[in-house]
Amino acid sequence: MNGIDLSLMEHRFKQDGYHTSRFHYKSISHSPIQNATKLAEHIDSITTDQIHYVCHSLGGLILRHYLHMNSTNNTGRIVMLGTPNKTSSAAINLARFPGGSLLLGKSTENGLFGPLPDWDKDHKLGIIAGDFRFGMGTIIPDIPKPNDGTVSVEETCLTEMCDHITLHVSHFGLVLSKTAYQQTRYFIENAKFQHE
Repeated sequence: MNGIDLSLMEHRFKQDGYHTSRFHYKSISHSPIQNATKLAEHIDSITTDQIHYVCHSLGGLILRHYLHMNSTNNTGRIVMLGTPNKTSSAAINLARFPGGSLLLGKSTENGLFGPLPDWDKDHKLGIIAGDFRFGMGTIIPDIPKPNDGTVSVEETCLTEMCDHITLHVSHFGLVLSKTAYQQTRYFIENAKFQHE
């Protein structure tokens, strides 16, 4: 987990008896590969038989690099929330605005602009997308619909994922939503989401 954006979800996991560890990273001054190296150091400090991962947005791309760069035998199930697993249309369009590239920083290097490592289908991956358009999508044009205001539903998908679900929440809402938490926990415990 990363920073304060996942603090509520972390609290919910703790209430349900899980041990958690949040990884903080610098999204502008460090590239996803640099952050993946830092993530490796963080993971090496954790002593447990199995680690499940919950990633929001860019965090999922950092995890993709980490898993590509490191051999692991304790990787559990993985949930990505609103991760742009394909080139980010929002980032491409934001970069066209004056100062847009400065706001994105190094997040575009082997990240929001690609290229990204392939996904190992042996890793059990569930992806949650949002379709409530709120946020950057209201001022940045050409984000394909449906989207969560930042990432389109289609951009979240990977062929090798185990399961995918779309919730009616915004990009930031994915980490606040109780339903998103419940679906995340359900995937970690069952390797699938609860579909109606």
